[in-house]
Amino acid sequence: MSQYEVTWAGFGGQGVMVAGQLLAYTGIAEGKQIVWIPSYGPEMRGGTAYCTVVVSDRRIGSPIIRFPQAAVVFNRPSFDKFTPTIKPGGLLVVNSSLIDVTTERDDLTEILVPANQMAMEAGSPKVVNIAMLGAFIGACEIVSLDNVKKTLEDKLGKKKDLLGINMKILQAGYDLAKNTIAGRATSES
Repeated sequence: MSQYEVTWAGFGGQGVMVAGQLLAYTGIAEGKQIVWIPSYGPEMRGGTAYCTVVVSDRRIGSPIIRFPQAAVVFNRPSFDKFTPTIKPGGLLVVNSSLIDVTTERDDLTEILVPANQMAMEAGSPKVVNIAMLGAFIGACEIVSLDNVKKTLEDKLGKKKDLLGINMKILQAGYDLAKNTIAGRATSES
């Protein structure tokens, strides 16, 4: 990896910004160059919210990214808006609990994550974003899962009840992406 760009997008209140920040904080902890740029719609909760995170081994020339390598989308409007912007050969992580379509692009790796269902099964509807973060890390490995766990612990350490659920759902998302990719590799060989 020399530079990796990802757009996180959904409704305000889904934890899109927090997921992007956790990725950014983890990259900083790993000694990488990071840019995190938030963008909010006119309303915070319920409006459109997205952020771009750039993770690089070298200095970042421009923080503005029009065509990222990946998009992590939490809702249908975000899917429709950001899927066309992903570079060929890129990654699309989809909250399949709220998005009932898949991409028609055959030049992307698409990971379907039933994040809302996973969050409810884990015990909190508030951890959808962490399921998506886990799946993203599992699919691209731009930062290590162990370091994401350390970042979560740093940010949630005082809230022990939330930390356990977050760790569980992070691992579940990660495992889902790894199994999806392994399953595709097996079926293609």
